Amino acid sequence: MSYQYDLFVIGAGSGGVRASRIAASKGYKVAVAEGSALGGTCVNIGCVPKKLFVYGSEYGHGFDEAKGFGWSTDKVEFDWPTLRDNKTKEIERLNGIYGTMLEKAGVEIINGYAKFIDAHTVEVNGVHYTAEKILVAVGAKPFIPDIQGAEFVVSSNEMFFLEQLPKKALVVGGGYIAVEFAGILNGLNVETSLIYRGDQVLRGFDQDIRDFASNEYKKSGIDVRLNTDIAKIELVDANQREGEKLVTFQDGRTEKVDLILYATGRVPNTDGLNLDAAGVELEKGAIKVNKHFKTTTDTIFALGDVINRVQLTPVAIGEAMALISYWFDGNEAEYDYDNIPTAVFSQPPIGTVGLSEEEAEQRGIDFRVYQTDFRAMKHTISGGDARSMMKLLVNNADDKVIGCHMVGDYAGEIIQGLGIAIKAGATKADFDATVGVHPSSAEEFVTFSEASLKKR
Repeated sequence: MSYQYDLFVIGAGSGGVRASRIAASKGYKVAVAEGSALGGTCVNIGCVPKKLFVYGSEYGHGFDEAKGFGWSTDKVEFDWPTLRDNKTKEIERLNGIYGTMLEKAGVEIINGYAKFIDAHTVEVNGVHYTAEKILVAVGAKPFIPDIQGAEFVVSSNEMFFLEQLPKKALVVGGGYIAVEFAGILNGLNVETSLIYRGDQVLRGFDQDIRDFASNEYKKSGIDVRLNTDIAKIELVDANQREGEKLVTFQDGRTEKVDLILYATGRVPNTDGLNLDAAGVELEKGAIKVNKHFKTTTDTIFALGDVINRVQLTPVAIGEAMALISYWFDGNEAEYDYDNIPTAVFSQPPIGTVGLSEEEAEQRGIDFRVYQTDFRAMKHTISGGDARSMMKLLVNNADDKVIGCHMVGDYAGEIIQGLGIAIKAGATKADFDATVGVHPSSAEEFVTFSEASLKKR
């Protein structure tokens, strides 16, 4: 049977764009359907605009710190529309680049949301398209719990387009999106509270990192409240939907705020795909796939956040390349999810790669820990009380470094290089033999001499 396309991709995010572009360059006739902007979550309402906001908010702390270095900042002012609109212009520029890349590769772009008709057919805007293979790369969406007054909150999607900056904000959640936006708002001089129902923020990260980072967030000016949750939300003035909100917490306390951001996780964006029509099954809300990203239907594949393995843009791109290698080269190797470097662009930022202490213990590994925290040279003059923390985990069986963790300036940049070292199997002896860049915070990773006295 002949089809209109060799490959039809649903979703033009990072993974979908990479897969469609490379497949087209290798001879496939490819179409991609996107109902929103090209580039997906990362480019439009995720990594890129959020990092731009982080840059903007860091100046709020920087101006205070500059005084110790002789700078006068008495007339500093911040204009929210300037940051918001300049961000939007940059995103629009990137949208154009993505469109150009796809067009040059010969990929047909179809504007609209696709849904399945059968295992080889999708419908977009009432038109049917057939393909030998179909790839689902629609990503994930914010999850907001069903509480009274949920219609008065915003998700991370809306944060990039606020008409005005609030005077007082409540960020709900304990993951990386929550701590990043709390840092952004705080840096822009918004009175910011971060509330989380658990015992500590950043679940899944190394416990020492979690504790240290949480304390640094508090020192930066964020009101961090743990073991706290919201019971209901009401409008102070029923006629002012965008106005002040009255929050009632589970313990009965109340508080008035201008903005409530729910950053309580993301879920695979499978709504509206009509997956049943194609025989595609879900597993815990995500599309079920095998090691080669094949779904329960042989002609349909899925990757990225919609399969809910590791929700990171570079992972989606890596999965796309692994799928292309499987299709065109017959490569049977599974995508390697071990030792993925990760950064949290909170303030201060976090960088981590490899195992946490808790994960190493769960695996029964005999390991030792090297750990330090210190006041960076910058703050000896800035007057700031921020501190940095670094931690190494080393396997006693073969001396290999199995985990690197950092809280402090440039953590994301530093951890990228360490990610290469760990992926290559570097030992503690290799770290010791490496000359440090002096003076820098990064050199601490190659100057650890004594393991922590903490009992293992």
